[in-house]
Amino acid sequence: MGIAVPIRRLFLSLMLMGCSPDPPQNTSVFALTNGTSIDIKSPAKVLVINYWATWCAPCRKEIPELNELDHQLSDRLDVIGVNYDGVVGEQLLQQMQKLGIKFENLYSDPREIWGLEEISVLPETLIIDSQGQLIHRLVGPQTKRFLEALINAM
Repeated sequence: MGIAVPIRRLFLSLMLMGCSPDPPQNTSVFALTNGTSIDIKSPAKVLVINYWATWCAPCRKEIPELNELDHQLSDRLDVIGVNYDGVVGEQLLQQMQKLGIKFENLYSDPREIWGLEEISVLPETLIIDSQGQLIHRLVGPQTKRFLEALINAM
């Protein structure tokens, strides 16, 4: 009889632990290269998320256009990059500097938020509205003028 009580307490404790929900994880918050983070599902501004790689010639060609867009429309949108090769840390910062990327980059890929399949062609650009909804998925290099027109039509 002496052993039955501790076993019942252990069983009851384990059951109660199984019923306690873990604190909710916010999987829509992503770290940026400037040390801050952004909630992709509630960004407050339009997001232009651009996937790039150092070996991608069209990516290198569109980076100045994206830099200009980010600078000129900073009150309405944020351009954010994602390195296709998954490079992080100092290596990511070096690649950004080498390519002249002036906009912030995410350390991880947010595509699963919108249920998007893997990228097959670079560059790719996602336009996300200020409520976190995917509005456009653009494959291939983009110009500042075209992106501005899309954003102004939103």
